[in-house]
Amino acid sequence: MFGKVLIVVAIATLLGAVLARQSTGAGREQRYVVRPGDTLWAIASARYAGDPREGVWRIERRNHLSGAAITPGERLVLPSG
Repeated sequence: MFGKVLIVVAIATLLGAVLARQSTGAGREQRYVVRPGDTLWAIASARYAGDPREGVWRIERRNHLSGAAITPGERLVLPSG
């Protein structure tokens, strides 16, 4: 009897772990077209809570940018929050 209960608990724990890993996180990535006067700092400040430096870093990393220079018309992918 104890063995069956242990097996059921182990299966339930494993199933819970699998379902928890399949979460989509905070949301989907968004696309953004750069407008005249936009900066990565301004975009990060408007889109992410907290320190804008982390938002700038995430945008640079996701879009494979080598620096903070962006041009109007450029399409960026904004990582989910």
